[in-house]
Amino acid sequence: MGVDRMSDKLYVARSSQIAARRLDDEMMIMSAVDSTLFTLNETATFIWEAADGSTSLEDIVTHKICSRFEVVESEALQDAEEMVRQLAGHGILLLSDEPLAAANPSRQVTP
Repeated sequence: MGVDRMSDKLYVARSSQIAARRLDDEMMIMSAVDSTLFTLNETATFIWEAADGSTSLEDIVTHKICSRFEVVESEALQDAEEMVRQLAGHGILLLSDEPLAAANPSRQVTP
């Protein structure tokens, strides 16, 4: 079971293996694994802050991104999925096709 199609629900959670700090409208994130530093723009920061593991990426995009920016929902969702898959590839986010329980990181799906 994987997360391969846009029609599947994709759930996103922040990894516990990071250090993060918000600076104005951006989020600075450092991987505890390899000390890689990431800077998220305002839009990515909205997604990051909403990544609780129980809210689907589609819901995050609809309620946090499309409600604030003039953007076509399908395009915003496609861009958001690409971004979260990139961050998941660095171990910063966890992805799953089912809601992620905080105590159950084994549901992680690698991109």
